Amino acid sequence: MQLPNDPVMLMSVINLKLRDFYSNLDALCEDMNVDKSELLKKLSSAGFEYDEEHNQFI
Repeated sequence: MQLPNDPVMLMSVINLKLRDFYSNLDALCEDMNVDKSELLKKLSSAGFEYDEEHNQFI
């Protein structure tokens, strides 16, 4: 699956997948072959941070 380039859309897609399919960000990144550091960097630049306790970006 091609992930969106727009950070807001990307956050939305990632949160949906985390909520419905993955127990944590590491599992999502491994299964989807996504570079975790790049994902965190892109979402962080738009003001989003990963909340491990809630398994979502806020």
